Amino acid sequence: MPLARSLSMTSLNGLPQWEDEDLPVEDLLLFEISWEVTNKVGGIYTVIQTKVKTTADEWGENYFLIGPYFEQNVKTQVEFCEPPNPAIKKAMDTMKSQGCQVFFGRWLIEGSPYVLLFDIGSAAWNLDKWKGEFWAVSNIGIPFHDREANDAVIFGSLTAWFLKELSCQINDKPNIIAHFHEWQAGVGLILSQSQKLPVATIFTTHATLLGRYLCAASIDFYNNLDQFDIDKEAGERQIYHRYCMERASVHCAHVFTTVSQITATEAEHMLKKSPDVVTPNGLNIKKFSAMHEFQNLHSMYKARIQEFIRGHFYGHLDFDLDKTLFFFIAGRYEFSNKGADMFLEALSRLNFLLRVHKTDVTVVVFFIMPAKTNNFNVETLKGQAVRKQLWDTAQSVKEKFGRKLYDALLKGEIPDLNKILDRDDITIMKRAIFSTQRHSLPPVTTHNMIDDSNDPILNTIRRIGLFNHRTDRVKVILHPEFLSSTSPLLPLDYEEFVRGCHLGVFPSYYEPWGYTPAECTVMGIPSVTTNLSGFGCFMQEHVADPAAYGIYIVDRRFRSPDESCNQLTQFLYGFCQQNRRQRIIQRNRTERLSDLLDWKYLGRYYMHARHLALSRTFPDKFGMEPSAPPKTEGFRFPRPSSVPPSPSASQHSSPHHSEAEDEDEDERYDEDEEAERDRQNIKTPFSLGALPQGKKKQHGEYRN
Repeated sequence: MPLARSLSMTSLNGLPQWEDEDLPVEDLLLFEISWEVTNKVGGIYTVIQTKVKTTADEWGENYFLIGPYFEQNVKTQVEFCEPPNPAIKKAMDTMKSQGCQVFFGRWLIEGSPYVLLFDIGSAAWNLDKWKGEFWAVSNIGIPFHDREANDAVIFGSLTAWFLKELSCQINDKPNIIAHFHEWQAGVGLILSQSQKLPVATIFTTHATLLGRYLCAASIDFYNNLDQFDIDKEAGERQIYHRYCMERASVHCAHVFTTVSQITATEAEHMLKKSPDVVTPNGLNIKKFSAMHEFQNLHSMYKARIQEFIRGHFYGHLDFDLDKTLFFFIAGRYEFSNKGADMFLEALSRLNFLLRVHKTDVTVVVFFIMPAKTNNFNVETLKGQAVRKQLWDTAQSVKEKFGRKLYDALLKGEIPDLNKILDRDDITIMKRAIFSTQRHSLPPVTTHNMIDDSNDPILNTIRRIGLFNHRTDRVKVILHPEFLSSTSPLLPLDYEEFVRGCHLGVFPSYYEPWGYTPAECTVMGIPSVTTNLSGFGCFMQEHVADPAAYGIYIVDRRFRSPDESCNQLTQFLYGFCQQNRRQRIIQRNRTERLSDLLDWKYLGRYYMHARHLALSRTFPDKFGMEPSAPPKTEGFRFPRPSSVPPSPSASQHSSPHHSEAEDEDEDERYDEDEEAERDRQNIKTPFSLGALPQGKKKQHGEYRN
């Protein structure tokens, strides 16, 4: 038997590296298979798109993505080219000769990876035959009316066919790793294993099918994980065949991974298998050369949001925009799963607290959750038109005023301010003031909703009475459409909008990872998450005092809904009590956590999964060193030495605190000193040290 190659890794400047020079990636081909390659459906698209650069840097020309061909996506995202690998070209030609359309090119994103796309429609005539073959190897029947499951069978059959043709071409070298994401790609894994193809397989579940369905039904999911009759629950929801596809994929794969520890616990009960590796989701972090640059972006985009507010609340703009905070929640419209129900209830309680304490702070809350609409609300459009008209009027009067002032000063005279504005100017200004009068309240939604009487957000707003009254200190705006820089209402992209806000609030009940709070973090915007989200658990594990760094974690697992809502209300109220200086300090700290979420660091978990799959598939060629599993024990961002501007530690005993207190707190904060301490702290956890002698573990024994 040939000597097995070592697959251990070392850390060089915080980045995992191959340790054994005898293992060049030229000896391997990596394929990543997902329904969301070049096809945005949900969060998996973000995972793959952001991870590409790190993976492509490691694998170079030996990294390929496999996905479905949709012409509307390909037109703008893919540049077609010839495959550089002759074996891949020959496998594609074989499939094309039998009537299947296969496309190859580069995906035009950062990293420019190769993509292999299968046209599902061109192979649909094989559906019945492939469903029969799938039944023969798995005993899973696919109903004819489930379009998504039928597409998954076609996609999976094409993937397995391609891998079979490819493995026949290359024989024993290079070895193939195939990484499948979610149940839609799982059929390809099951078929590959049933045909005993020489392919190392990895399956990643980003969320369990049944878990999402059960949580949406308002069931106490996490405290009853071991109580569910899985088959019965899946059957009642008519997803039993999908559940079987997912579970079979998990058990067939050489290595099974999930994206967070909370999802690992869920998979253990729902899919009856614990993951071999937990692979947290990351982002591409682009650091600014100077700390103040992202603060400047916050200020710039906040001013753009303030312009929208001036128009939306015309006639009711009796609050100070300099003392107005912008909160938001964004994502898929899942009212309970995303925590919109709890957020609205907490806003009602926050409104009461702010009114009782007679605070001069106003909170404007945006709900960015796409829903079915007819078009823009007429009243909302009118508001922006009125604002623009007022601006034009002010500019014309200012220009006229400036010209008269200039002429007077040229003559060496101090102008008579009573004469510098004539009767026409006064009339124009009075008419402008009258145009801002309105007899209705500012709308709570920017669009005309289809079936608004049954919309859960609008119904909750009606119940709690947050109608944007003058006396309300919390104002609500539902924007049921994704943000766009071409919108006539709020012309901002999502990233620009997030940078302009003060706090993102995501009190999710079901969130396997949670990209929205992660995106806030890398942009230096504080956020609220929960201990039922993968992101929240990750931060609790790695940060000693998350709230001091602008990550507020609501306990939704071990508290009742009412207690969780009170905790969320206290977080929001405490945030409202911070002064501007405290918020700036907190944003600096939040932005420093972005290093934790960089794929340069988190990509090593995927490396480990690939190493483990190789060692299990080809044990005579690849061995697994005990030092290979990523170690994270003991790594925690320290609690800041200065008083953190967070409700947990610096909430004032009364809303009327002295400015002297703020000055004392500010003096204890040294931004450069704290940043350097955190930078040194983050280097340690990513070095992978060897285990002590005599404590070697067996394969599969590692857990993150």
